[in-house]
Amino acid sequence: MLSPSESALARRARIRVRGVVQGVGFRPFVYRLAQELELSGWVRNDGMGVELEAQGAPARLSALLARLPREAPPLARIDAIDSEACAPQPRAQGFAIVASTAGGRVATAIGADSAECPDCLAEMLDPADRRWRYPFINCTHCGPRYTITRALPYDRPNTSMAVFHQCPRCLAEYRDPADRRFHAEPNACPVCGPHLTLLDAEGRRVPTGDPLAEVMLHLLCGEIVAVKGLGGFHLMCDARDGRAVERLRARKAREQKPFAVMVANVASARRWARLSPAEEAMLAGRERPIVLARSRPSVARELCGVAPGLEQIGVMLPYAPLHVLLFHEHAGRPRGTAWLDRSQELALVCTSANPGGEPLVIGNDEALRRLSGIADAFLIHDRDVLVRCDDSVVRVVQGCATHPATTQFVRRGRGYTPAAIPLGGDGPVVLAFGAHLKNALCLARGSEAFLSQHVGDLDNAATCRALDEVAEHLQRVLAVRPDLVAHDLHPDFHSSRAAAELARRLGIPAVAVQHHHAHVAAVVAEHHHDGPVLGVALDGYGLGSDGGAWGGELLLVDGAASTRIGSLRPLLLPGGDRAAREPWRMAAAALHALGREGEIVPRFRSQAAASTVAGMLGRHLNSPPTTSLGRWFDAAAGLLGVSAVMDYEGQAAMQLEGLAHTYGPALQLAGGWQLGDGHELNLLPLLAAMAGERDAQRGAAVFHATLCAALEEWILRAAGDTGLDTVALSGGCMLNRILSRGLAGRLAARGLTVLEARLAPPNDGGLALGQAWVARRAVR
Repeated sequence: MLSPSESALARRARIRVRGVVQGVGFRPFVYRLAQELELSGWVRNDGMGVELEAQGAPARLSALLARLPREAPPLARIDAIDSEACAPQPRAQGFAIVASTAGGRVATAIGADSAECPDCLAEMLDPADRRWRYPFINCTHCGPRYTITRALPYDRPNTSMAVFHQCPRCLAEYRDPADRRFHAEPNACPVCGPHLTLLDAEGRRVPTGDPLAEVMLHLLCGEIVAVKGLGGFHLMCDARDGRAVERLRARKAREQKPFAVMVANVASARRWARLSPAEEAMLAGRERPIVLARSRPSVARELCGVAPGLEQIGVMLPYAPLHVLLFHEHAGRPRGTAWLDRSQELALVCTSANPGGEPLVIGNDEALRRLSGIADAFLIHDRDVLVRCDDSVVRVVQGCATHPATTQFVRRGRGYTPAAIPLGGDGPVVLAFGAHLKNALCLARGSEAFLSQHVGDLDNAATCRALDEVAEHLQRVLAVRPDLVAHDLHPDFHSSRAAAELARRLGIPAVAVQHHHAHVAAVVAEHHHDGPVLGVALDGYGLGSDGGAWGGELLLVDGAASTRIGSLRPLLLPGGDRAAREPWRMAAAALHALGREGEIVPRFRSQAAASTVAGMLGRHLNSPPTTSLGRWFDAAAGLLGVSAVMDYEGQAAMQLEGLAHTYGPALQLAGGWQLGDGHELNLLPLLAAMAGERDAQRGAAVFHATLCAALEEWILRAAGDTGLDTVALSGGCMLNRILSRGLAGRLAARGLTVLEARLAPPNDGGLALGQAWVARRAVR
C-alpha cells in the first residue's frame, strides 16, 4: 500500500515500448513489475508495440522505467522506451492487462520462433506433469511465433491456435499473472490442444496409441518419414543407414547435395563435427540453426552418403518439442533431462520437404499430395503452419590476429525471421524483391529492415507463387504498404516482374538496382556506413549495367551511385548457362584462353560434347564472356579433375575448398596473376599451373592462397587510386571460409577498414536488403 504522503504525490505516466515486445511475455512482465512496485494502471498490445499507463509515487515510476529494459523477458528486444506525463486518476486502483487495440501506424513486429525453454523441457519429460510427452508444450519464453501468426497484434485470434479453445486448467494459467503461460498465445495441453496423427504412405491413419513410438520404429527400420515441424515438413531417416539415405536421395532426386543431420545435443554433435566453442554456442542457441562445421572422419565411415565429397557437415539440434521426444523415445524414455547432457548415437537426416526445388510443404493434404512416392509415413498434426519457413543455415568463420571470428548466414529463416536489421536512418517504406536464385524479400520500414525467410530459386511456378505470398504476408504482418519497390536490373526475373506489377497496381515508383551494387549496399546498410566505399562483389552471375554477365567486380559505391572501376578478366561461357553447371566447360574455356585449344578434346574425351565445345570456343559461338569469380573456381575444379558436372550450385567450389582445407596452408604461386589497365585482374597464369597439377589437394590449396594474394593486390591498388580506405566484401564467394578469412585478414593488416555481411547472407539471400537501401537513397 502507498503511504498517505505517496498517494498525495502520485504521478501518472503513459509509456510506450517499441521493439520485439509482443508474444514474448512482455505484458505479464510489466504486470508483475507494476504489482511489485504497487503501481496502478494498465498495459496492452497495439500496432506500435506495448503501451501502458502507470500511476504511483515518482520514485516508483522511475524504478519501473529503469527496470523495464534491464529485466525484460529473454525473447524481448527493446528498441525504445518513451514516457510522458498524463493526468493522475484519483480513484485508480490495481493494475490490469487490457484488450489489445488495432489500427493506426504499426511499428512493432512479431518475434521469431524459438526452441523449447528449460522449464518446458523439464515439464515435458516429467511423468508426473500433465504435459508429459506433449509435443506442443510452450510458454511465453519459447515456441512458435512467426509461423503461426496471420497479422498483428499478436493475440490468439490472429494465430492458427484460434481454433483451439483452452480447457479450464490452461485458461487459468493464461489468466494468472504469476504463471509463465500468462497470455502465452499458443498455450495448450493434451486435453485442449493440437494432437499428432500418423499416416501410412497412402494417407491412411495408422492405428496406434503412440505415434512417436511408431515413428521411431519406422525410422529404425530404414523408412523415410515426413514430419511436420514449426515452419513446415521435414523428410527424416536414420543417417546411419546408408541404404535409407540412398533411397531418400533417389526419391527426392537429390543425388549429391548434402543433407543436414539432427542430433540430440551438443555432446552428440561432437561425435560427427569438430566444433569450436562459438559453433557449440550457436548450435545450442534458442534460434537452433543448422551449423556448418568441419566433419570428423566418423562421418565418412558411419554417415556415408550424408555429405559426399565435402569436408563439412550441417548439424542441428532439436528445436521443437516433437523432435526432442523422438530422441527421448530412442533413449528409452528416461526420466528428467539429465540424458540430454550425454552423447546419443542416434543421428537423423533432417532435410526440407521441398521436392523438385519447390517451396517447403506446410499443409497436411499438401504433404500427402506432393510427398507421395517419397515418404513411407507421415507424422502430421492439426496446428496449421501459416507461414512456411525453412531452417536457417549458418557458419562460424574463425578469426585471426587482425580480424575477429564472425558468423555468416548461408540461409536466413526459422529462428531469425522476422528479426529486424537496424538501419542507419529513417526513410520511405520500400519492398525489395531480391534476386532470381536464393530469393528473399526485404521490407524497409522506418529505421528497420525486415528480411523475409528464404523463398528459394525462382525457376518454377510454385516458388514464384511463394514469392508473391511472402510479399503479401510481409505487408500484412508489418501492417504497411510500400511507398516504392526495388528489384534487380534483369527485366526477365520473376522478382523484377512481380515488383513492376505491384508498382503498377499501387501507382508507386519501381527502382531497378544493379545486382552487384545491391550486394555491396547490403553490407554497407547493416554497418550504417556513410560516404563512399570500395565495393568488392564476387559471385556467380549478375546482369551488369553494360548488359554483360558480371561476377568479379570492383565498384565505387556512394549511396544510389555505383561506378565499375575494375573486374576480373572475362572467360567465355561455352554453351551459356550450361557452362555454369559443368566445370569441364569452364576448364575448356581456360585452355582456349591460354592458347591450348588442342588439349580440350584429349583432356575431356569422356565428355561427348568436348569436340563441339572446342569448336564453339574457336568460333566464339554461344560463348558469351563473364567476369564471374565463381566460373574461375569452376575452371580450376575442372582442370584439377575435382568436378566435371555439378549436381547443385556451388558444388565444385565447395569441393575445392574442402580439398584445400585437407591439404593445409600452401605457398602462393609466384607470377600467378597479372594486373592490367583499368584494374583488370587476370588469373590465367594460375589456371595454367592448375592444368599441369597432378595433386588435386595441393592444387586446391595453391589456388586459394594465390587467389587471396591476387585479390589483395587488386583491391589495394584500387584503394590507392581512389583514396578510399573502407572496403565492403560481398557476394556468394565470400561464403568460402579460406577466401573470406584470408582476404579480410590481409586487407585489415594493410590498414583498410573491412566490412563484411553479418546479419544477412553475403549471397543472393541478402540482396534485397541492398536493393532497399539503394532505393531509399535514389528517391531522396
